Formats: sequence, structure tokens, C-alpha cells
Amino acid sequence: MKTTNNSMHAAPPAIPDECPLPLVLLKHLGIVTIFNVAGALISTYVLRASDSFLENLVFSLCIGTLALLFIDGGRMLLWGHGMPPQWPFIALLVPAIPAAKLLGDALAIQLLGLDAANVAAYQSKHAGATIWFTALACVVITWFFWRRGQFAQLQATVAAEKARAAAIEKQAMQAQLQMLQAQIEPHMLFNTLANLQGLIAVDPPRAQHMLDQLIQYLRATLSASRSDKTSLAQEFALLDAYLGLMKVRMGARLSYAFHLPEDLCEATVPPMLLQPLVENAIKHGIEPKVEGGHIDVKAERDGDLLSLTVADTGLGMDADAATSGTCVGVTNVRDRLQMLYGDRAAFSLTPNAPSGVIALLTLPL
Repeated sequence: MKTTNNSMHAAPPAIPDECPLPLVLLKHLGIVTIFNVAGALISTYVLRASDSFLENLVFSLCIGTLALLFIDGGRMLLWGHGMPPQWPFIALLVPAIPAAKLLGDALAIQLLGLDAANVAAYQSKHAGATIWFTALACVVITWFFWRRGQFAQLQATVAAEKARAAAIEKQAMQAQLQMLQAQIEPHMLFNTLANLQGLIAVDPPRAQHMLDQLIQYLRATLSASRSDKTSLAQEFALLDAYLGLMKVRMGARLSYAFHLPEDLCEATVPPMLLQPLVENAIKHGIEPKVEGGHIDVKAERDGDLLSLTVADTGLGMDADAATSGTCVGVTNVRDRLQMLYGDRAAFSLTPNAPSGVIALLTLPL
């Protein structure tokens, strides 16, 4: 009677995987089947334990599949996706291997229709080779899956560290952006309050109008300061409130116009991105000019880019040369664009004709 020496399967420890556990078990079964086929080939053509490859294969598959269910299934029931502790896992492994061997042999005998007594006699005669080969197969397959589990766990740890580092970097960037955004408001607000204080005594109606514009402006900025993005329509509304406030201060010396195409109204931009440029145009260009000037704010689409322009007719680049390198508004805009878009955004200041400055921002839509 020909019977078989067979390959024994020691199931894997935990392999971190986000698949449902039954699918993980099915994946492991595919890997184990490859080992079992290799074991049957070695038993048949190297060790010459039996001349029948089919018998060796059936024994190997029965024992290996049962070992997978006992060890890997037991591991999943106890530890789920996680890596099991070493000694508890060994405690699971020790009884599972002989149980899989005994039950696997019995199942293979039934499937092949062999005589159990003859199989037992054959295995008893070749007990040394059977035990040696089974133990070796157990060690090799268990080591393979254990190392695979450790590697997968290491990959998961590295991925978690990268995600944590990215989250910390994002929080730092958000904090810096909020700091930059917070730099926009204070000095303009203090100047306005000082003007308001002076107007209350000499021109109460104008002071009341300025207070109304200030309230409108503060409402708009409060909404913008709580968000990391806004629509162009909201950004232009904020500028309208700001310039309306400046108009009360400067009277006929200031005029302004907006050009916002309807199809760009819902385009998203960082909040309060244009206000520093408008404020810069007034502070360094129009306010020092005796006759004042005009501000044009325009949005245009250029393919997949958005062009935003703030053009004034103030004193121009030469008058601002002394402060252009340290201007909070210009530096603020450059820093925010760099942090948010990197090389995908651009910012430039060029002379306007016949006088003034053109500030041009280009950023992805």
C-alpha cells in the first residue's frame, strides 16, 4: 500500500490588513496551498516517500488546510488583525499542529478510499522521515508568515508615523496661516477708530456713517477669519465694505470699481487675500497723493488659472520704494501664496500708467 509523507502547514501570525478577516484567511489559504503543492512535489520526487503525487498532494492539502483553520482561524478569533504575543501564539501552535496532522490524515484516507491500517503501518515504518519533514515544513512556513507579518506591521508603523508627521505639519501651517491672516486687521482698525473719534465731535452724521461702514466691514471680516477659504464674491464683498469705510474717511479723493465675471463668483480663494493689496494701495499710493486716486479690482480666468489684479493710480513704485521691502501687506501675500500653492502661484508688482502700481496674483482655479 502506497501512502504519503506530507507537508505540514503552520499558519501565519497576524498580518495587518484592512480586509475583512474571512478574506484575509482566504488570501492565506492561497499562499499555503502553494507551499502544500511544493511539499507534495518534494515528498514524491525528492524524498521518494510515495510514488503517487496525487496521494501526497491530497494528504498535504488536507493537513495544511486544517492547520490553517486551527492556527490562523484561532489567531483571528483571539487577536483579530493584530500581531499575537509570542508565547500565547506558541501555546496555540503546539496542539494545533498534531490535531491538524491526525484529522488531516483521516480526511485524506476517506477522500482517497485508502485502508487506514495500511496507512498507519506505513507511517509507523517511516516515522523518522515523516516527523523530520513535517517539523521542517512547520518551521519554514511559520517563519515565512511571521516575518511577513512583522514586515507588514513595520510598514503600518511607518505609514502611521508619516501620517502623524503630516498632521503636525498641517497644524503648524494652519497656525502660521492664521497668524498671517491675523496681521491684516489691527492697524487699519486702530486708524479707523481714531478717525471715528475725531469725527464724532466735528461731524456726527459722517461719524455715524463711518460707524455703519465699520460694522458692515467687521461682520464681513469675522466670517472670513473663521474659514480657510472663501468665494470670490465674498472676497469682493469684503473689499467693498473696506473701501466703503475708506471712502467715508477720504471722501472724493477715493474712487474704486470692481470687475468680477459671473462665472468666477463661486471660485474659491484664501480669505482676505486681496485686502492687504488694496490697503497697501491706499496707504502708500492714494492717501499720500493730494488729489487722491482710483482703485480697480479685477478677476479674470486664464485657462485653469485665476488672475486677480489690484491697480491704483497713486504715487507709484518710486514713492513706495523705501517701504516696499518691509510692507506687511505685500510680505503677507507672498508668504500665504507660497505656503498654500508653492510654485503654482505667482505674485508681481509693476508700475501702472500714467501713475500708480499694479499688483497681479495668479493662482490655480
